[in-house]
Amino acid sequence: MMRPYRSTRSTRPLAAAAAAGTMLLLAACSSTMGKTSDGGDGAKNPSASGSCSIYPAVRKAFDEAQSVSTTWTGPTTGPKAEGGKFIVYVSTDERNGGAHGVGQGVRQAAKAIGWRFQIIDGKGTVSDQAAALNQAIALRPDGIVLGSVDAAGQKDAIRRATAQGIKVVGWHSAAEPGPIADPKVFTNLSTDPAVIGRATSDWVIATSHCQAGVVILTDSQYKIAQLKADAMRKRVEECSECSMLETIEVPVADVSQRMPQLITSLVQRYKGKLTHVIGINDGYFDYTTSSLLAAGVGKDKIHFGGQDGTKAAFQRIAAGDYQQATIPEPLNLQGWQTVDELNRAFAGKKPSGFAPPGHVVVAANVHKAGGDSGTYDPPNGYRDHYRDIWGR
Repeated sequence: MMRPYRSTRSTRPLAAAAAAGTMLLLAACSSTMGKTSDGGDGAKNPSASGSCSIYPAVRKAFDEAQSVSTTWTGPTTGPKAEGGKFIVYVSTDERNGGAHGVGQGVRQAAKAIGWRFQIIDGKGTVSDQAAALNQAIALRPDGIVLGSVDAAGQKDAIRRATAQGIKVVGWHSAAEPGPIADPKVFTNLSTDPAVIGRATSDWVIATSHCQAGVVILTDSQYKIAQLKADAMRKRVEECSECSMLETIEVPVADVSQRMPQLITSLVQRYKGKLTHVIGINDGYFDYTTSSLLAAGVGKDKIHFGGQDGTKAAFQRIAAGDYQQATIPEPLNLQGWQTVDELNRAFAGKKPSGFAPPGHVVVAANVHKAGGDSGTYDPPNGYRDHYRDIWGR
């Protein structure tokens, strides 16, 4: 794994930037901003990318990632439903679209399989997540689902849970999918973070025709975020005509306070070199649009790409906003998968080993695969497949 990249620049509001106001932003964005992105599905432009050796491979990968598959590649066999179970979903933060979306899938699947369900909000801090886990354990459930709660960071609580016979399944609770040995987590669900990171940068490179100036936003208190950011940076650096400008640490819990001023200072700092800001979470871009619109920064001048596939991100992409891409995980599907994995744990079976493939949402496909409801919901019949496995 590459080392985590941290900016040497502060994300705190800068007095000079605040004083400069709208006029500096307008001056910065009236420049060429490099070659602008096509912003949609990335129509080929060989003349702009002919000297970029990585372009053909990136273009192919991006085209594949845009496609919507109807084929179910998950499990087709497994134990029948265990009866009378009670499970608790501990969310890292219900303001986080990814964690919230998975929780709704867990709720739906628990009802389908016939289990009691409860959700507890970790409220975005390590201490609140520890309190939420302790509260969950006190309820004496049969199983706990960790919704992007870091397993290593909550090792003691998870050990207490498993010592009491509680089965634990994670979503984004470690850097990679699969079982966790210590603390004992039956399995952790995630699309490979390196796949997500590369797919994000492939969108940048393909749609800018190798002419991007890139800033990456990450929160390396989460190892999965580190791996995504490392993969994004590595891919951009493989593009000979792209400029990897900076990687900045912005804790996800602090985006509402930091992002409006940060995006203002970035546009001023790079004065036409910045074309793309990509982040390990769509939430970074919930607090940027109004600042840029008020300053008169054109939507053709700066492009955002996020991850997780929140409802707000889908709405921005559909509206032709500054955010033009997201790399969603199939959150509802993964919620159903956590219930299936718990059922396997209750039955003494092994994890399914299923990891959904990566997908990129842009303007060309935003109305497909659940996009009109603000989510990525693959049309592969996963609900019916899981019900068949459970005998429900």
